[in-house]
Amino acid sequence: MKSINSRKLVSVIAIVAAAGLVTSACAGSAGSAGGGGEGGEGFEFGASQEEVDAVLQELDPVEITYQAGAQSPNSISALSAESFKNYVEERSGGKITVDVVWGQAIAGYAEIDDALADGRVDVSYALPIYKPTEYPAFDALATATAGMPNSPVLGEMVGNAAVVDMAWNSEELLSQYEEKGISPLTPMISTGTYLSVCTDAGTSLEDWKGRQVRVASVAHEQQAVNLGASPVSMEYVEVFEALQRGTVDCTLAQLLPSEEAGLLEVAKNVAYTSEENSLSGRSAGANLAGVGYQQLPLAYQQIIFDSGLDGFAASNEVITRGNAAGVKQLKEAGGEIGPMADDSDQQIGDTNEELLSAIEESGVIGSDVAQRSAESVEKWKQVAEELGYTEEGGFEDLDEWFDPDEYDFQPFAERLFDEVVLPHRPN
Repeated sequence: MKSINSRKLVSVIAIVAAAGLVTSACAGSAGSAGGGGEGGEGFEFGASQEEVDAVLQELDPVEITYQAGAQSPNSISALSAESFKNYVEERSGGKITVDVVWGQAIAGYAEIDDALADGRVDVSYALPIYKPTEYPAFDALATATAGMPNSPVLGEMVGNAAVVDMAWNSEELLSQYEEKGISPLTPMISTGTYLSVCTDAGTSLEDWKGRQVRVASVAHEQQAVNLGASPVSMEYVEVFEALQRGTVDCTLAQLLPSEEAGLLEVAKNVAYTSEENSLSGRSAGANLAGVGYQQLPLAYQQIIFDSGLDGFAASNEVITRGNAAGVKQLKEAGGEIGPMADDSDQQIGDTNEELLSAIEESGVIGSDVAQRSAESVEKWKQVAEELGYTEEGGFEDLDEWFDPDEYDFQPFAERLFDEVVLPHRPN
């Protein structure tokens, strides 16, 4: 059976995977509100709206600009930005006004750290996976996601929870954010299972030889090389044109951004690995806060941080909706999705073992990384089973059997927030 909703702390779902706040130029903007960043009274998590309103009564209103990761308000992931706006404005009783900006219009992914540090952006979805030398702990944790479950609904939610769990418990990663003056709201978040998306059919080792493959991480680079392909690094916004022109033959990508970018209309051959050999790097993103957020009154910081509960529920909904939409787009374009050829699947698994061994030897994120990852996955598998989550098919027919209205990810999100995230809440 599918999970039945147990309770809702708020009435809307919130940010998932792509959002940023930037300081408004007008008076009363983020960072200049009454009370100061470290001052003011806070409230207990789960407090009634009346209690929150009383705490906010003497605070000046603020206006924040929210930089959505979605390219437009018409994309599936726009749900996150719209829901974040609704949550923050409702929970603050209108004291915080949110102006949504689309398509990284304020700061591109390469600029996010600087924009957070100098106050141009207060909170933003970022892609630390693009900066392995600056975030070695992030890169190592992302690599450690290899072999996590990769089924289209349960695999996504369990893997997502395991990722968040491991990140919040990584002192190495949290320290790297602290050194940059950044406050993590979600230090690492899954953006979905990676699959191969190619213009030509065939996924055997012989097929991979000589292909130009766009990669998004150091781990992907090694996986592509070991398959016999030549890795090419580029941001995902450039991939459509590269595939269309034949600059690259394949990309390792998730279905959600692939659908939104229209990749599946030009690269119609998609393959997924077995669960034990799943591609690493599913956790490319994070929700990060900078100086503007840090200077907000405590209660405002808590409202923004608390949105992460519904945000995690939303992340699972958006990813699974995106998976279903991707499969639908692929089929409408005349494409196909299926399992990776056995020899390539095994090669990816062998590469994963090499990568995990290298992480263990480096000590970048401590020891027993593979064991910690496996234990986290097993923990959240049990939680999902306890709450009654099931799925009725696979990737091939996902567009037919998945009904988002029949899945409520909120109970699962509540367990994660209560057990993992709350100790890091501003206080």
